[in-house]
Amino acid sequence: MNPPRDDIAAELSAAMARHGVELPPPQVAVLQQYCRLLWEINTQINLTRHTDYDKFVARDLIDSMAFARFLRLGERVLDVGTGGGVPGVVLAVIRGDLEVSLCESVGKKARAVGQIVEELGLKIPVIHGRAEDLLAQQRYHTLVVRAVARLRKLLDWLNPHWAAFDRLLVIKGPSWVEERGEARHHGVLGGLALRRLTSYPMPGTDAQSVLLQICPEEKVGRFPRKAAGGVSG
Repeated sequence: MNPPRDDIAAELSAAMARHGVELPPPQVAVLQQYCRLLWEINTQINLTRHTDYDKFVARDLIDSMAFARFLRLGERVLDVGTGGGVPGVVLAVIRGDLEVSLCESVGKKARAVGQIVEELGLKIPVIHGRAEDLLAQQRYHTLVVRAVARLRKLLDWLNPHWAAFDRLLVIKGPSWVEERGEARHHGVLGGLALRRLTSYPMPGTDAQSVLLQICPEEKVGRFPRKAAGGVSG
């Protein structure tokens, strides 16, 4: 792949600086290439609404970095419903120690993100299928989820498969308290511990994003309450 033009790479760096995000220059270069590929394919297949560097940093990169700060060294991670590759592709770039896989049930989206991953030269499996089916065959430490479904529906899908993973990390907006109440009302949080790990401003709004951890009650002591080091922002 051709190296990024300096002016375009500078646009991403400037957007990152505006949001107080720092990453090593080689990672910035790969993320710039990722954006270019994603936005090119996005003209044919709807993969993202964040089609400029400011939106990419404010939503996609900041959310991915929130996940990254709470993932332990060398975890096996599955991005459920990856869409255009967020957070999975970004995690693979900024946390090279992780073993990341991407899962997408929509065939054309899975093929598109597979093409992006191949052109970036990243060693990330992209699986076309439902996470529930994949979890019948594979085991992961952590599932990461963003913008896929309400908590009740998400746990309806995943609750039969806790033997295949240790915890679920989910990013939600201000409706998370309402979604938690709905999930409790319908009994899908039974035997599970839900913890808010962190919250941070949703740029351009008065709202907050939250990172939630859900795991079986007996496993809650395995995971740190505070973020790990190694990722700036």
